[in-house]
Amino acid sequence: MRKSLISVAAAGLALALTACGGTSTPAETPKPTDSKPASSAPPADAGSLTIWVDETRIDLFNVLGGEFKTATGVTLDVVQKPSQDIKTDFIAQVPTGEGPDLIVGAHDWVGDLQANGVIAPVELGDALAGFNPLALQGFTFDGSLYGVPYATENIGLVRNNGMVSETPATFDELIEQGKGVAGAQFPAVIQMGPNADAYHMYPVQTSFGAPVFKSDANGEYLPELGMAGPEGEAFAKYLKKLADDKVVSVSLGGDQAKQAFLDQKTPYIITGPWNIKDFQDAGIDVSVLAVPSAGGQPSAPFLGIQGVYLSSQSKNALLANQFLEYMTTKEAQDKLYELGGRMPALKASADAVSDEILKGFGEAGANGQPMPAIPQMGAVWTLWGNAQAAIIDGKAEPVAAWQEMIANLQAQL
Repeated sequence: MRKSLISVAAAGLALALTACGGTSTPAETPKPTDSKPASSAPPADAGSLTIWVDETRIDLFNVLGGEFKTATGVTLDVVQKPSQDIKTDFIAQVPTGEGPDLIVGAHDWVGDLQANGVIAPVELGDALAGFNPLALQGFTFDGSLYGVPYATENIGLVRNNGMVSETPATFDELIEQGKGVAGAQFPAVIQMGPNADAYHMYPVQTSFGAPVFKSDANGEYLPELGMAGPEGEAFAKYLKKLADDKVVSVSLGGDQAKQAFLDQKTPYIITGPWNIKDFQDAGIDVSVLAVPSAGGQPSAPFLGIQGVYLSSQSKNALLANQFLEYMTTKEAQDKLYELGGRMPALKASADAVSDEILKGFGEAGANGQPMPAIPQMGAVWTLWGNAQAAIIDGKAEPVAAWQEMIANLQAQL
């Protein structure tokens, strides 16, 4: 069985410590006076690592670092960086040798980080089989894996169980059901706003077979639009129908859509786990489901994946790889789920999740697509949203607006 580089690194670390007169191997350790094996206590000081995290993850990784030190003797120096600065500071500092050994971030950073040469590939060997394949796909770029994922997140269909108790199999049927619910002003809501919201609309769009980019046989995105042609145009027509049915509106932004659900003016909203607590605090009994298909194919929301990257200039690569190996364990993934409440990327940990809301979001994202990390994605959002807003607001004929958007995007790409 082929060993992973992480395993090799851990073995190399043990040899290096022995050669330097550090902690001896179990065979060389004198028998203790009590009955505990000598290997039960890690070295008091086996080195240290620096990891950068943002303000939303500082508590999680402080706790995880403590457990890692207990297990290995290696100190994890957790440094908090502002979320708006962490990525740019990492890109700026790594080439100077001043950056951290590791950084926690989203999978869609991988394209920029790899292009700037500031991250190194990781090799998980047999541990790969234990992960959600979509989580691994998110951290894969140009055929190499550049991070260890630990959590996934996506939107889904949230239902007010006090207004409806069953959900139809198609989006058209859902709309008809919603129109008949007493007191409902909207059959369902999807946040849009003046510039639209292609992210929240994506599950509906993909059900027409119109992904933003095409993919190769390995699932990696290609710089070629997948939403051109008849599939995208069929979605554009359906988008106008959603506007006519009061599911979407340029005046229905994120706050307005959320408030409509809180006020029980609609039985359904497409949203993410970040709004669930507010719904429950308002006394609404909710369930989370996959978004029903509108175009005949499975709905596929964007997936956001969180993980740990290895700096290409780490001076402690052996220890860093030891921590990355620890990140592949059920112990670490369970702890991050316990502290952070996000669906684990490790399948064994995800399967053990009992929270019905998180399980619902997991099922809603079962056919999801990682947010594209290719550089071309940056050119898409504005034109994509503007075209959707023009269709929703009736300022442009759907097919013509979609074709114009595609032409402009192809010119940019």
